[in-house]
Amino acid sequence: MIWDNSHLFLHQKSFLMTKKYAHITQADKTNSHIKQRTQDLDVHGHHVGEMAGVFATHFGFRDIAYIMGLLHDKGKEQQKWQEYIQGSTGYDTKFSNVKQGPHHAYVGACIAQKLYPNLAPLIAQPIAGHHRGLYDYCDYIEETKREIPKDVSIGKTVPCTFPNLTNLKKHDLHHIIRMLFSCLVDADSLDTEAFMDPEHAKLRGCHTTMVELKEKLEKHLQELKEKSTISEVNLIRDYVQKQCIRESNGGVGFYSLTVPTGGGKTLSSVLWALHHAIENHLQRIIIAIPYTSIIVQTASTLKSIFGEENVLEHHSNINPEDIEDKELRKRIQMATENWDYPIIVTTNVQFFESLFSNKRSDCRKLHNIVKSVVILDEVQTLPMGFYKPIVHTLDTLKRVFGTSILFTTASQPILSGRIEGSNPRAGFDALSDVHEIIPDDAQLHKKLRRVKLNFMEGAKSYDEIAKEVSKYHRVLCIVNTRKDAKEIFERLPDEGIRLHLSRMMCPAHISTTIQHIKEALGINDNKPIRVVATQLIEAGVDIDFPVVFRQEAGLDSILQAAGRCNREGKQERCNTYIFSLSKEHPLPPGFITQTNNARLNMGKGHDWFSPEAMTCYFQQLHSRISSFDISNIQEMLYKCECEFEESSKKFHLIDDKTTSVIINWNKSLELYQQLLFQGPSYFLMKELAKYSVNIKKNDFQLLNKAGAIENPFENIYAILNPNFYRKETGLTTENKWLEETYII
Repeated sequence: MIWDNSHLFLHQKSFLMTKKYAHITQADKTNSHIKQRTQDLDVHGHHVGEMAGVFATHFGFRDIAYIMGLLHDKGKEQQKWQEYIQGSTGYDTKFSNVKQGPHHAYVGACIAQKLYPNLAPLIAQPIAGHHRGLYDYCDYIEETKREIPKDVSIGKTVPCTFPNLTNLKKHDLHHIIRMLFSCLVDADSLDTEAFMDPEHAKLRGCHTTMVELKEKLEKHLQELKEKSTISEVNLIRDYVQKQCIRESNGGVGFYSLTVPTGGGKTLSSVLWALHHAIENHLQRIIIAIPYTSIIVQTASTLKSIFGEENVLEHHSNINPEDIEDKELRKRIQMATENWDYPIIVTTNVQFFESLFSNKRSDCRKLHNIVKSVVILDEVQTLPMGFYKPIVHTLDTLKRVFGTSILFTTASQPILSGRIEGSNPRAGFDALSDVHEIIPDDAQLHKKLRRVKLNFMEGAKSYDEIAKEVSKYHRVLCIVNTRKDAKEIFERLPDEGIRLHLSRMMCPAHISTTIQHIKEALGINDNKPIRVVATQLIEAGVDIDFPVVFRQEAGLDSILQAAGRCNREGKQERCNTYIFSLSKEHPLPPGFITQTNNARLNMGKGHDWFSPEAMTCYFQQLHSRISSFDISNIQEMLYKCECEFEESSKKFHLIDDKTTSVIINWNKSLELYQQLLFQGPSYFLMKELAKYSVNIKKNDFQLLNKAGAIENPFENIYAILNPNFYRKETGLTTENKWLEETYII
């Protein structure tokens, strides 16, 4: 593809109607005196072009975005489409029998393809997909082979200059097209909203500046410092914060903050991000986190500092309806559409899958990642099967879109240099330069060491581990699977506080249980507190046990588990025990076995908490990975003929072959009745997600065969019988109801 910098021209055609409408408000059947409002089609195109151009200015594509806006709705000039909009809105009753307008998105794309052949993929692909989503290249070509309707004008003279970008790489193009698509669909949505619902539109914008947010955080940190006692941990947290301020004045780039658990990296990373954003005139902070439990905790902390009006929590378990202030509730609902907020807290899945999506709704927010600071928390959890396209995406965000990336973790993976896999074809060049904020000579892993790792000899059984765990009054045991958690939990003595945590429990139940654990640990008595959990508790959950047991796993997971032990350093040195359950079964095949083998192959004699040990571990792990691009995203996107739709279907960070079912716990039945009465809605389904469990195919079939599953709407399932949900362990497939048909 050759990009042409010459000025091209749009030519006039004759057309039937002199007045063309983009939007018409619906007729008020209850009050004929209220006049309908109309938006001129050319005015809408100009508004969208101007707004998209402003968005694209941040990455140098203003002219192209402006032309996209001008052309995107040219197909609405068709006589039949004009008859449809006037008839369907009641504006002109003589067209009331016109029930559907002709397809219109392809028309602007055809005009762009005809007049801008060398720039067409950049201009025409976003236009062609601005309603249904970006096409695969062959489908896009077929769309733009169609004839331009005779009753559509090609327009007026418009100059278009391609930005002078000299360092583009193969993996940049699909992101540039997607980012232009984002500018177009957000501008289109915002201008339509401003016309159709002006009162609604007034709620957007008016956010606190980065400078004001920095002042709020610094005031909060100063208050914490004044209230806290002088301790080694607090001195280190203070050092980390000061180091973040010192290292924040660098240019847009890649940075890492490697701080052991308990070093206060969450607030320190935001402190760095605010200073860095001000220094580089960046517009917002986006925090992407792998686990919902960490998101909820992080967002809650940030809202208490900056105010709910400045922090957008965007994930499946947040429900804006919980917000009492109606205006703020509406603003937050609107902000989830395009991320126009100062601070965004979201999931890794939401962040990266949006960057590879072809859908209008997913891509609408993407242009607001441009000129921002992205904090990737617990970066070691990025899935190895998508490591290559993820790392290349981060490279594009930095080089092309002026976004700074901060990697935060206690277990820093390898992100720069050459990444080598188990075969030569798997290897790829990662990031060129990642600047670590904490210098090596700080030796934080030694200063914050509060735990000794003890590797238990020999294979163990459930009974043996339950017996070992039961020796301690306050103890946490973390295992790899739901089944293992349930088996060990049921073998613990029924005394004191005995709790279980796994994904067989719904998110609301998990949150309640974690809060119960925190409250119980805060009470100074001799009552036993024993918790058995899966990895969901392993990172980002602020709990502090004097003893932790961890089933064998990768080094990063073991250190995360150790981070739940003596977290606040209140005791001199505590113990984390690593054990094998191979008397019961081998480790599940796949990634968990690869990570454990990588650790075992490191040999002995390491300082397990050191950065050097972590680098050695990831080198061992990489050598076991056969592909860092398991879905062949490179084959679909690293070329001019991008397959947007197909790659969107295949880029899923979680290979979730499970089915979500609503369960009977707490207020789920009340919400389920709303579902039956009102039907599915976006916010109701988000609220019901808090009371849902994802189950494997075999378990689903077993429960369905027993008649336990209701299916009120397509792809919506529920298990309402309380016998299938236990207050201790969540959803169960083992009870008497499976012996007979379930009758309501």
